[in-house]
Amino acid sequence: MVSAPGCVLLNRRLEMKKLLLTLGLMAVLVQGAGAWQPSGWVYHNHPWAYDSATGDWHWFNSADRQWVANMSNGRWARLPSSALATGWVYYQWAFAYAQSNGAWHWINGADRQWVVNMRTAAWSRFGVSTAPAGMVLIPRGTNAGTYPESGGAYSLTVDPFYMDRHEVTRELWNDVRAWAIVNGYTFDNPGSGKAANHPVHSVSWYDAVKWCNARSEKEGLTPSYVYFTFVPTPTAWVYKTGQRDNVVQTDTVGYRLPTAVEWEYAARGGVRSRRFPWGDSDQIQHARANYISDDFYPYDTSPTRGSHPAYNDGTQPYTGPVGSFAPNGYGLYDMAGNVWEWCFNWHSSYVGSRREVRGGSYNSFAFTCQVYTPYYSEPDAAPRSLGFRSVRSYSVAP
Repeated sequence: MVSAPGCVLLNRRLEMKKLLLTLGLMAVLVQGAGAWQPSGWVYHNHPWAYDSATGDWHWFNSADRQWVANMSNGRWARLPSSALATGWVYYQWAFAYAQSNGAWHWINGADRQWVVNMRTAAWSRFGVSTAPAGMVLIPRGTNAGTYPESGGAYSLTVDPFYMDRHEVTRELWNDVRAWAIVNGYTFDNPGSGKAANHPVHSVSWYDAVKWCNARSEKEGLTPSYVYFTFVPTPTAWVYKTGQRDNVVQTDTVGYRLPTAVEWEYAARGGVRSRRFPWGDSDQIQHARANYISDDFYPYDTSPTRGSHPAYNDGTQPYTGPVGSFAPNGYGLYDMAGNVWEWCFNWHSSYVGSRREVRGGSYNSFAFTCQVYTPYYSEPDAAPRSLGFRSVRSYSVAP
């Protein structure tokens, strides 16, 4: 342990007891012993500290404990020499970092198959996935870097959330829509798709938002989208019919559309400063995505030009089955090409008239497939090049 004036110096066992009392978790966890280091975790058992002023966690440099490394960004900093980090709390327990969701955990000393989340105080078992079926967990954090051409800086910060592994398919759309129609929902467009395992297309923003609500209710979840009326008294209504721009995206457990920031953060797959969702190149080819290739763009190096030869069968749309290409670092498919994807927010240049779309499509060029290229569409438009995928909050348990 580190001895420093103004620091809270705590015995390991007493501090754990106080922690458990605080969290209300004094019930004894009796579990069988076993392997406690599954893959996908990074393990540590050396001094570390919590800065109560900023909420950041740090590792100590074992050679010189006046230096610490921020757990979130890896940056080293020197503790204030005058006060030796007044307001810091020091620990030396076994702990682990979950690569799947970016969360830090303490390891239960009695049974190391159990961990407690440092932020939420929730207990969980090592190696047990909590992502709902068909979704992946996008870790909380900040992805900051520069754009390949301009060198301008960007920074994206999100809380953890779940995202559909694939674009919503025609099969899933039809299943939820059929349930919705007999449960009070109406849609402007029936939706279409070239095959059951192809992405649904020809759905408006209004359709996608109402569909997310219907999917939530169908699965027994609280819908995310509501609108308000104020006469005779303020009332929130689940959005089920019509075209409404005053829809509010609430913080519930239901399905919803991603924000543009969430979409881009997820599309980058944990890689910084790249042009496309894959992390090993800033070039695009038909081997990686379904789009229109053209030698006008120097980063489009596909040996085949025009529409994707595997899907250009002479009958529009030239979509492909979801998951036809390799996923990005988060396990998401088709974040470049195939169909554009609706986001919840208005486009910053057209607030009140056009919603943001991302990702490009089978009918667009390489420029539009860049992870950071924002496009837009009127919310009532339903072109055959536009679909969507849904997300859920990380606090949701399947």
